[in-house]
Amino acid sequence: MLEAIHQVPFYELTALLVTASLVGVIGLYFKQPMVVSFIAVGLLIGPSGLDLIQSHEHIELFAELGIALLLFLVGLKLDLQHIRTLGMVSLATGLGQVFFTSFIGFFIGLALGFDVVKSSYIAVALTFSSTIIIIKLLSDKKEVDLLHGKIAVGFLIVQDLVVVFAMMILSAFGMKASQSSDPDSFKIIQNILAGAGLLAFLLIFIKFIATPLMRKIAKSAELMIIFSIGWAAFLASLGNYLGFSKELGGLLAGISLASTPFRESIITRLSSLRDFLLLFFFVALGSKLDLGSLGSQLFPAIILSLFVLIGNPLIVMVIMGTMGYRKRTSFLAGLTVAQISEFSLIFISMGITLAHLQNDSIELVTLVGLITIALSVYMISYSQRLFIFLEPLLAVFERKNPFREKIPSNDSSSFASVDIVLFGLGRYGAAISNNLIERKLNVLAYDYDPSVVREFQNKFKDSIRVQYGDIYDHDFLDLLPINSIKCVIIAIPHHDHSLSLEDPRVILTKNLRHNGFKGKIAVATHRLADVDKLKSYGVDMVFVPFHDAAKIVVEKIVDQKC
Repeated sequence: MLEAIHQVPFYELTALLVTASLVGVIGLYFKQPMVVSFIAVGLLIGPSGLDLIQSHEHIELFAELGIALLLFLVGLKLDLQHIRTLGMVSLATGLGQVFFTSFIGFFIGLALGFDVVKSSYIAVALTFSSTIIIIKLLSDKKEVDLLHGKIAVGFLIVQDLVVVFAMMILSAFGMKASQSSDPDSFKIIQNILAGAGLLAFLLIFIKFIATPLMRKIAKSAELMIIFSIGWAAFLASLGNYLGFSKELGGLLAGISLASTPFRESIITRLSSLRDFLLLFFFVALGSKLDLGSLGSQLFPAIILSLFVLIGNPLIVMVIMGTMGYRKRTSFLAGLTVAQISEFSLIFISMGITLAHLQNDSIELVTLVGLITIALSVYMISYSQRLFIFLEPLLAVFERKNPFREKIPSNDSSSFASVDIVLFGLGRYGAAISNNLIERKLNVLAYDYDPSVVREFQNKFKDSIRVQYGDIYDHDFLDLLPINSIKCVIIAIPHHDHSLSLEDPRVILTKNLRHNGFKGKIAVATHRLADVDKLKSYGVDMVFVPFHDAAKIVVEKIVDQKC
């Protein structure tokens, strides 16, 4: 049977998908992140397990396409205004984390008995975080558009640029070693000019071509999907050909279409395909690990993994805290760098190709990668719970005046009292606020994202009072006018699979009741199963947006005798 599977690639693909489905169901039953399940699939079907897969080139091809598509969709979501706003913190955090991680990692390598060259390579490899995994997890949690998500995406882009620069330097060393006729400096200048030419082309494309072209293509849904995938693959390939990464090319492809009115449609149609193709990336990662040859690498791998899991987040927290961000924002952003990247393996592989390293280096870094990826998935997935648990220890990472998240208050002279307090100004919360304003109600709204607060303050200067608010701040509720509030609406987006005591909606409800609030509390949720639990915590009304909307539509249809 095993021989028949190896002889027919389609049988291999079938075995992979069936195995992934079974392991995924088991992981779902035990409430494990799907990323961990897919890495486990790679271990199970790899050389250390059942050894089901021989057509590794097919797996790698699907994986590369999935990576390009993931970064393409990320690029579609990037708001250039947000990039400009967060440019300084992204640059400072990205470069600072790379510098301090490589500096400290170098001395850890020496302490583990590695020579200077090996310590240098491993130290640099530890600085790269996995853009693919981080963005996948943030997307699943709907946190890409939150403040810490935007900052994380920003410094991940900076990291990717550092990767490109590091690989350009290694390429120059490779040319020198092979006695290439091109001078090293000429090759670097050539790459810089190629990058400038690519950016110039994309700027022209964005300004003059993108929207008219997409208007024609969007007339056919099938053509729009094919074009989007082809455009992502084309720029990924072009970026790789010009000496940059495929990831950076895919990201630029998304950015080039982000200004068109069709980006949401593209994102919706391609998200499922992205998830399917990324399965192959995680499977390929797990299948590369030969457990039988890693006994001697276990101790150094554990030491380096602890540095990445603990040291990297601490470095980010120190930098962001110094720059004036709150401890919660710094903590959530810092957790995203608690793993190493597929770039780390590529970087080490280049060192082996140049004869600077031995093969045991790639085994060590692969093991560090799997340990840190597996554990950081849990850290990011349960980041809010971790923050609540560790909050008493994190005060040292916050300045007395976290000015980056201080928002000027609206002029409240026109508000004699507050009728309703609204928490959360996402899509649902914003829609609620608009309707409350139309009914001439005095509304006090809170949101955790400073950019959202500023946007609403500018848009509704005289209609609604909007403030920055972090419900995890113990002193926050003391500022609320509890006695004058008639109703509290909680429209905070939350995407955990189960309602728990760490849910921000539960925390806010319990704190409001504890502080003596006697008014009505209304909470939004996407799960009907949460309704009874929320009411048991003191909630008076529970809104289930899609369910409620469906009931209203049916009532209108019946009234109109459709």
